[in-house]
Amino acid sequence: MKAIALNATLKSGADRSTSSTGHMLGLIASELQRHKVECEVVALADHAIQPGVTSDEGEGDEWPMIRDKILAADILILGTPIWLGQPSSVCKRALERMDAFLAETDDQGRMVSYGRIAAVAVVGNEDGAHHVSAELYQALNDVGFTLAPNAVAYWVGEAMSATNFIDLPEPPQKVQSAIDVMVRNTLHLARLIATDPYPGRK
Repeated sequence: MKAIALNATLKSGADRSTSSTGHMLGLIASELQRHKVECEVVALADHAIQPGVTSDEGEGDEWPMIRDKILAADILILGTPIWLGQPSSVCKRALERMDAFLAETDDQGRMVSYGRIAAVAVVGNEDGAHHVSAELYQALNDVGFTLAPNAVAYWVGEAMSATNFIDLPEPPQKVQSAIDVMVRNTLHLARLIATDPYPGRK
């Protein structure tokens, strides 16, 4: 099993060290590694991802490299902060680019993303984790990914508070428990689908 995590924080470069989304994805990656699953984390803001809905938007577009990593993995973790009650703009751009999967099929007529399992990570200082995860669940399912039960880990702090997830001395027990369940269920489903893939056209 191989996993890729897309970090949709708006922070890039050195600023990313203060990213709560990155901190959450780091915890998830550690749990995956405990199950002997390699997990690469890609910070989307560090790459030139052009606007559009195709798999390659031409010169300077770095999405094709990220797309290849997604399709080479068994599991995709999409992590986003909450901004204005929504997934980040970086997260939305990645989903828009995966819209191309709707028209890209394998030799059995299945979307190229079929057979891959997705899960979601959300962090923020305002309410909205359920809304954001619902948006991501639907979008990921639309473009061919399968989601296990409880395939989300999230943390939201007190409204109007200055405390971020990365500022906590350790993750709350409920958050760690959600990570454990998410990883366990996602891996279980990934292994089932790997041995019994979705049917293609007859």
